[in-house]
Parts: sequence; structure tokens; C-alpha cells
Amino acid sequence: MHPVPWRAYALLAASTSLVGSYVGLSKLLVAAFPVFLLAGLRFGIAAVLMLPWLRKPADEAPLDGRARLLLFLESFLGNFLFSICMLFGLRQSSAVVAGVIMAGIPAAVALLSWAFLRERPSGRVLAGIACAVGGIALVATAKQGGAETTLVGALLLLAAVFCEGCYVVIGKTLTAGLGPKRISALINLWGLVLVSPLAIWQGLSFDFQTPRLQDWGLLAYYAATASVVTVWLWMAGLKRLPAAQAGVFMVFLPVSTALIGLLLGERLSGLQALAYGLALSGVLLATWPGAAPRR
Repeated sequence: MHPVPWRAYALLAASTSLVGSYVGLSKLLVAAFPVFLLAGLRFGIAAVLMLPWLRKPADEAPLDGRARLLLFLESFLGNFLFSICMLFGLRQSSAVVAGVIMAGIPAAVALLSWAFLRERPSGRVLAGIACAVGGIALVATAKQGGAETTLVGALLLLAAVFCEGCYVVIGKTLTAGLGPKRISALINLWGLVLVSPLAIWQGLSFDFQTPRLQDWGLLAYYAATASVVTVWLWMAGLKRLPAAQAGVFMVFLPVSTALIGLLLGERLSGLQALAYGLALSGVLLATWPGAAPRR
């Protein structure tokens, strides 16, 4: 019997729940700012907020070439490429197909953690992953589809799934030598560098007097939560858990989005409630005491 890492569970659940809660907020911001300019402003504001986090703590080793490469890949795959694949994939996919494909993130994390970290999840963790994927896929099929899905759209969404899986696996590797605050600050800085050329390109033709004062306020909140708070929560929780087990907590993203929808007056069908219950059961299975994975 292993001690239950309740703090790690709470940090991971809080991180993905917060991400799901501001999905609607990001839609409002996309209506006020071009996509790449929005991303550049987000990373820029967060870089200012996290300036103190860039300083190397006394108990951390200096960054070597491997750590620098992993930090770049963490930002390139998890922030930059994931966003591009997801946004352009959604344009060419129905809501149903997109939801089913994105539900595969926990399974992708388990596969990548087995391939690169040599983690061997227990049968209970694997059952939890299956429940999580099945539950969110069932939610997706319960919704009405929109545009017809193209092969390119489906492949882009599949690429987004594996980008997010790489984000979890690389993040797990980084937490072995770096603190959560410094990881958050460094990958945000790389995100700013990667998106700046596209952000400047869109900014040159953008009228900065068009957004309202509340739009700028929402942008500041979005930057603080998306680039600072949620990343720190995720890295702090990931440090204490195997990557495959942590990946199951991705189910809190659509669950929290659904809860926000209920608060805004949307209705939850019986099938959707059953699906979310199945997904949350997967979390319980994967985190139940004594279910620690074998290495």
C-alpha cells in the first residue's frame, strides 16, 4: 500500500478544471483579437508576471543542453504546435469527431509514457484510462455534429492529441531536475519567441483601439491563468505522479466545461451525465490507493 498523494491529485484536477472553465472565455477573446496576436499578447503578459521565476534557485543544477532541448520541445509541441493543429483541425471537423479524437489524450499519454519513460501502468490504471476515454467519447457522440470532417482535419486533431501527450511526458522528465515555477516561466518564454513573428504580422494590421476595456481585462486574466497558474499547478502535481496516471486527470477539462455550461443555463442530458460519471469513475480507478504503477 502506497501513501495517497492527495496534494498531487488536487493540483492536477485544479489545473485541468481551470483550463476547462475558461474555454468559453477564450472564445470571447478570439472574437476581439486575431488568434496569433492573442497568443503573443498572452505569452507576453505572462512573461512579465513570471520574471522572478526565471532566476535559478540555489539548489538547482545549471541547464545543460538536454534540458534546454526538452524545454524547447515542451513549448513547441505543447503550446505552439498543439494550438495550431487543434484550431485548424477544428475548422475541418465536426464537433462529434473532434470530441472523440481529443478524448484519446489519456490513452496517448499512457502510450508515450510506456515508450519513452518505461512506465508500466497497473491494470487498474489502464482500466481507469479506458473509462476516461470511453466517457468523454460518449459525451462527444451525444452532441450534434457541425461541419463534415475531412481526412486532413482528423489527422490534425490526432496530431494535437499526441502533442498534448508529449507535453505531459516531457514535463514529467523536466520535473526531475527543475522546479514547477521555473519550468512554467521558461516554456512560456519559448512560447513567446515562437509565436512573436506571427503575432507581429497580425498586429501590424490590427486596430488596437477596437477591443473594449473589458476585453483587455479578460486578456490579462486569461494570460495569468492559462500561462501562469494552470501550468504551475500541472507541473507541481506531475512531479509527484507517473505520467500515465496524471494523464487521466485530463477528463476534468470537459467536465468543468460542462459545469460552467450548467451555470450558464445549459441542460445536461441523461446520456451526458452517464458519460461524465464514467469518465470520473476512470479517475477513481486510476488513483485508488494501492494502484501505483510498476516500473
